[in-house]
Amino acid sequence: MSRKVDNEQHVEFSVSMCVYKKDNPDHFKEALGSIVNQTLLPTEIVLVVDGPIPSSIENVISNYEGVPLFKVIRLAKNEGHGNARRIGLDHCSNELVALMDADDISVEDRFEKQIKSFEENDEISIVGGNITEFIDSVDNVVGIREVPQNDDEIKDYLKRRCPFNQMTVMFKLSHVIKAGGYKDWYHNEDYYLWIRMYQSGSKFKNLEESLVYVRVGEEMYKRRGGINYFRSEAKLQKYMLNHNIIHSGTYVKNIVLRLVLQVLLPNKMRGFIFKQFARKKIEKKGKD
Repeated sequence: MSRKVDNEQHVEFSVSMCVYKKDNPDHFKEALGSIVNQTLLPTEIVLVVDGPIPSSIENVISNYEGVPLFKVIRLAKNEGHGNARRIGLDHCSNELVALMDADDISVEDRFEKQIKSFEENDEISIVGGNITEFIDSVDNVVGIREVPQNDDEIKDYLKRRCPFNQMTVMFKLSHVIKAGGYKDWYHNEDYYLWIRMYQSGSKFKNLEESLVYVRVGEEMYKRRGGINYFRSEAKLQKYMLNHNIIHSGTYVKNIVLRLVLQVLLPNKMRGFIFKQFARKKIEKKGKD
């Protein structure tokens, strides 16, 4: 099931992930495979099953249940992403916790690189990285979402956009708890947490490399738009304004930009804008 790792300085850390009924079982299987085939293995994988799931997903889980490092937490009903994340962290045994989504693929040395960052700087609270976006296959890369790397840049970026790719992060659990942990917030549980960690004095870092391959497509752009998504982000901007993280000029600018992108633009146009201006373009090589 997993690669044998020869590393005498192995640091104990957990991986926390969630799965629910609408996740693709094949993608879920790939996601799990990318965790157990790392150059540095976790000592614990905590999987929250967020409500009833079909047999196809259950079959994937059954291949791992009984493995000592694999811990399955089953919820009677779907609690939502933020609550499921919080419950997963409640069951993690280690101070360092890496997050993982059920349909993405971690690069094989992701955890090794993140652990090294914590070892080099004990003040860091969270380490994330870039993501490589693909359609259907990792051979069909369509873009890279780059995020700022050092603490000052990340905290400045946070005032305009979410500064971390959530599926890439590894953090100190005690620092997350100090900030209040995950709380339910429509499609923005992670951004809300990073803001509160900023308020609590956490130190941030992103690696310059891509740490996770992420599936994208029309469904992703749909999730990034609509009146409910806009209201969620508008509330976050109001929260930052009320807590003096941003000033009124930034607030107005952020609200107007989100209104246009998330409400006024159709999905196809929103997707075009994201790919043109919010992602690093990938040059496609022609056939010889």
